[in-house]
Amino acid sequence: MNEAADAPERRFKLTLHYDGGRFCGWQVQPDVRTVQGELESALRRLTGLTPGVIAAGRTDTGVHAVGQVASALLPGRWTAAVLERALNAVLPDDVWVAAVEETRLDFHARYDALARGYYYRVGTQPAARSPFVRRWCWPACRPLAPHLLRDAARRFLGTRSFRAFAKSGQPERGERCTVLRSEWSEWPGLGFEYRVVANRFLHHMVRYMVGTMADVALERRPPADIDALLAGDPELETSPPAPPAGLCLARVYYDADEVAAEGLDWTPPFGGAGVPQEPEG
Repeated sequence: MNEAADAPERRFKLTLHYDGGRFCGWQVQPDVRTVQGELESALRRLTGLTPGVIAAGRTDTGVHAVGQVASALLPGRWTAAVLERALNAVLPDDVWVAAVEETRLDFHARYDALARGYYYRVGTQPAARSPFVRRWCWPACRPLAPHLLRDAARRFLGTRSFRAFAKSGQPERGERCTVLRSEWSEWPGLGFEYRVVANRFLHHMVRYMVGTMADVALERRPPADIDALLAGDPELETSPPAPPAGLCLARVYYDADEVAAEGLDWTPPFGGAGVPQEPEG
């Protein structure tokens, strides 16, 4: 991007990591600590202004991130390198700016995103109860059947209504999502990790999905319940949502080639750009 010193304003794209354990989610709220609040406070301290910070997704209370993307419009004297160093010098130790780049002035971190990727970790081994592990996983410490997890995950692929897997009270925001990746893998020595990529996520969607898949893998409910829930069976409900501590926003995708490079089934357009991202958790 152009680094000319006389540019009146510059928009910067920030990639953020944060431990959500001590935050009441991303979005600014009165009288509670949030990631957006800390970031805007840091920018106010550095610039003397209060630039609005826009994020790709409003993670909920207790949810972590290693690939959150946010954008902010700042005075033209700032450069990406200087801003990255300055923010990391003043932000609290549970937030880290991994990268800063100047982007186009009309870039929108939320509406320009094509897809988002999360991972969820479930600890099935006793070591998951370690204080150095349990803050970032669900320490279920119960055996889950791997073949049932894999089968359950495959049932979420494709475009369909996820109304049953979302917190109630948001029908006006739409319910259809396209899931491009849904798969479990081993979390070595500790349990399992779930990876999911979709064009959008509804409120608590991943946590309801994981909670339901865990019950399937514990043989508390049949795998076919997932199909019935996605089809809107009024006689069924999801299992309770998995705890927020296991959930992490891993990546936000802004380019179709990035999605394809991940080996995902990418057939644009599937409603990515311009689709709101609801709070997840």
